[in-house]
Amino acid sequence: MNEQLRGASLSVASYAPMFRMTPENHESILEELARLEAHTVLAVGDADLTGLNPETTIITDDFTDRAVEELIAMKLDKKQVTEPQDVAAAVASLGPESLAQLVPDFEPIPEHLVKPEAPVTMVDNKPTTAKRTPLHAFPIQSARDGGMAPVVLAWPGTSVAAIANARVYGADVHVLDYPDPRISKESMELVAGLADRPLIALGEAFGTGEFLAEEIRFGEQERPHLATGTPLVLPGQRMVALYGHQLTPVLGVMGEQSPEESVDRVNELVSQYQQFSKEPVVPAFEIIATVASGGPGPDGNYSNESEPEELVGYIDAITAAGGYAVLDLQPGRASFLEQAKLYEGLLKRPNVGLALDAEWNIGPDELPMQRIGSATAEEINVVSEWLAELVREENLPQKLFVIHQFQVAMLPDRENIDTLHPELAFVLHADGHGYPEQKFDTWNVLRQNLGSRYFMAWKNFIDEDIPTFTPEQTMVDVQPQPWFVSYQ
Repeated sequence: MNEQLRGASLSVASYAPMFRMTPENHESILEELARLEAHTVLAVGDADLTGLNPETTIITDDFTDRAVEELIAMKLDKKQVTEPQDVAAAVASLGPESLAQLVPDFEPIPEHLVKPEAPVTMVDNKPTTAKRTPLHAFPIQSARDGGMAPVVLAWPGTSVAAIANARVYGADVHVLDYPDPRISKESMELVAGLADRPLIALGEAFGTGEFLAEEIRFGEQERPHLATGTPLVLPGQRMVALYGHQLTPVLGVMGEQSPEESVDRVNELVSQYQQFSKEPVVPAFEIIATVASGGPGPDGNYSNESEPEELVGYIDAITAAGGYAVLDLQPGRASFLEQAKLYEGLLKRPNVGLALDAEWNIGPDELPMQRIGSATAEEINVVSEWLAELVREENLPQKLFVIHQFQVAMLPDRENIDTLHPELAFVLHADGHGYPEQKFDTWNVLRQNLGSRYFMAWKNFIDEDIPTFTPEQTMVDVQPQPWFVSYQ
């Protein structure tokens, strides 16, 4: 990170483009340097320049204060960056009137900054036929922008080089807390009317151009706001939930008491969690709307469906308390989609989301508990598309869309789940239980190769965890900090 921030500082001061060379992008960067007809390259840190045009002059930075003055003929005051999440904003603040030598002052360095949006491994310098010179002046260029750059967006996960290059061009870079312009009123004002006009968003976490345009259109429409102060359900708030069924305490803690008493119980937990979160923590219920059954039932689908009106008492109680309700589906031999449609009326409420429990999704000849169920991406995608369309048609705020998982095999083609629905906040609920080591193993395995559009959720089992995590353990020891915590 020290190399990246130093490189960005020198890049902006000299109006020279910055590249972060890695084994993965080595050839493409050499091609770009050739296209630019670069005659001088400043090497900051370990950069493998094998294959560079032998006529190119290489200047090697020796990381001294003297080197900065010799390279750009000016002195840069050091400016410490004390928090990882402030790196993007610090680079974006560099400019003709605010030049500085940025220095990281934090440990450890988060993975997304060391390896922003792609695997990166730095390598030692290798022999090259290009000539290396001592510290000579690095050629200074001029800004390219002329005040004509489009709006440029970034977020704390954007690569340092991408932000530096925008500043080199002379463009202002607006750093959002999250890669979604709907995150605040100010960011929506910034992009208003730009769904079909030039707009640059730095980093793959912003999604495709069409997805970003859909987010802007969504944010431009008048619709109810949630406790976040925006139409987004996440980020901006965290949730602590009681899980259960409205008719029996056997299936979870929510059903152990009346709706009003359950609100009091979850609010007590919320008060314990708030001290560990910079975002507001709100209460929630995860209500089992359909329960997988050992018997076929009248419809033969091995799932008992609650009548929608049976759920209203708990939904009304939690939403009246400023909270959120999630309806959980255990479909048995039924499909997630046909069961979700049973609760369309409830899902038209702004504070009601949906959860799919793949554990209880079984084949036409199987029985619940014979094996752990699973769900294909196609089965999940048809539900998310239907729910997203419902949000659009009813002009609702964004909804939670929770997917439960505790084994890799439960979602065998998870990479094919379509998360590009601006109407939904995708939550992967890690349901690991047992000893802490087992829970962390589950958490870490499920996070591998997880798409950037997911928010993580954690479950605390009261009877099956040894021991049950405290709020402090849940919010401090579990990283990244979960956005949704449920108690079962």
